[in-house]
Amino acid sequence: MCSVNNSVKSYLELCRISNLPTVWTNVLAAVLLTGGGGGDMLRISAGNSNVSPEPIVSWSHFLILSLSMSLFYSGGICLNDIFDVTVDSLKKPFRPIPSGRISLQNASRFTGIMFAAALGLLFLMPHSGAVVAGFLLLAAIALYNIFHKEHPSAVVLMAGCRLMIFVVSSISVAGSPAFSAILAGGIHFVYIFVISVTARYENRLSKPFDFPVIPVMIAGISVLDGILMAAFVSPAWLSAGIVGALLTHYGQKFIRGD
Repeated sequence: MCSVNNSVKSYLELCRISNLPTVWTNVLAAVLLTGGGGGDMLRISAGNSNVSPEPIVSWSHFLILSLSMSLFYSGGICLNDIFDVTVDSLKKPFRPIPSGRISLQNASRFTGIMFAAALGLLFLMPHSGAVVAGFLLLAAIALYNIFHKEHPSAVVLMAGCRLMIFVVSSISVAGSPAFSAILAGGIHFVYIFVISVTARYENRLSKPFDFPVIPVMIAGISVLDGILMAAFVSPAWLSAGIVGALLTHYGQKFIRGD
């Protein structure tokens, strides 16, 4: 039983599962800003003083998208560890693959299954464009992992992957991307770019920051979602962002998120 538990924990570490609440709040923000998939599209006045009635959230769409985007995220993280196994064996030998807890073959197989499942779930969405957008997200994930070591500018692709969560979610529930959802995704693009540059800077240091800067910044993704939902939908949605940040923060105490 102990070996089974250790194996499960190793796969959870490989997927950085503690970071998944940030994906869920991304999807929630995208769905709400798009109109919830319930036909009640969000309209914001030029002065932002009057907002239309809060969009109806299709919780089935939200749950399917959250699972799909979680699988894309975890698959991307696993793929990153597969490509970085040589570097990690020197700098981060505690990770599941270089530590020998998960073989490279099993990690590759597991990654493929997650990507296939992530794309398959998008076929359940009401608009076929979701699948096309999903393939674009997968392409961005693959390109980042292929080029990120040789080309520092690949951090743009990393940020683009987070933006694509908003694009895929918005297209999935509305058929085309809503401006408000893409605007929110663009703000996250900038934030993830900053996180990525900061992480690369820390990796070049002889010792990491004394304060866990990257884990805190990752948890801040959900806070940003909460602020966006509070500003454009309803102040009550700020609580969703705070909950997502707390789940990420406390999850990182058990499963490393960096």
